[in-house]
Parts: sequence; C-alpha cells; structure tokens
Amino acid sequence: MLTYERSAIRVLIVDDHELTRLSLSLALRSQDDIELIGLASNGQEAIDLVKQQHPDVIILDLQMPVMDGLSASTQIKSTNPQIQILAYSSLDDPQTEVMIQTAKIDAFCKKDTATSDLIAMVRQLGQREKSS
Repeated sequence: MLTYERSAIRVLIVDDHELTRLSLSLALRSQDDIELIGLASNGQEAIDLVKQQHPDVIILDLQMPVMDGLSASTQIKSTNPQIQILAYSSLDDPQTEVMIQTAKIDAFCKKDTATSDLIAMVRQLGQREKSS
C-alpha cells in the first residue's frame, strides 16, 4: 500500500490581543493538518516572521498598533503573492468594506465567526496556496 505524507498548512497568527492569539493558537494546534508557525502582535512582526517562516496562510487582524493589517498585507503580498491572507476583524464600519476591497487579502472573517468555520476557511486557503 502506497502512503504519502500530505504537508500541513503552515499558519501565522497576527493579532494585537494576546487572548485572541492564544485562543486561535489552541484551536489550530488541535488540527492534524495545520501547523502553527508563529504568533505576531502587529504588522511589522508579521512581515519579519513571513521572511523567516514562509507561511501558507496568515490570519491577520486589521487594526493593530505599529503597523495595521492592511499595510502589512500590501507589503507581504508584494514580495510573497502566493501567501493566502485571511483578514480577521471585529469591525462593522462601512468604510471597512471599502478598505477590504482595495486591500491585498484573499478572504475576510469576522471575529464572531465560529471556530470550526474559521478552521475551514484556513484549510480552503491553504489548499489554494498549495495548488498555485
């Protein structure tokens, strides 16, 4: 019988709230097909970690100190267009929609989304990255 190892989806979590980073990391670490490769608390840390860790998918908060998620996504996509970026936000502002449409992100997820739905989105984006 032939078996082959499917590589795990490499995920980076970027959020300025420690509790959010912790809960997302716990949820992702319990998945066999997802490898958590790093945690960042702002966009600049995310850019630095992307250079070191080469994630497949980034869960990226939009509002953070030092560098926000939209600015970070633009920089990350300019050098690593294959990385899939999932914007993760609690914002309900109509202007957010405009910003998201012009941002370099691949999907959007509100912070009140069920954990199982978020994990499904990460898997979907991870498969998209692996097939590109």
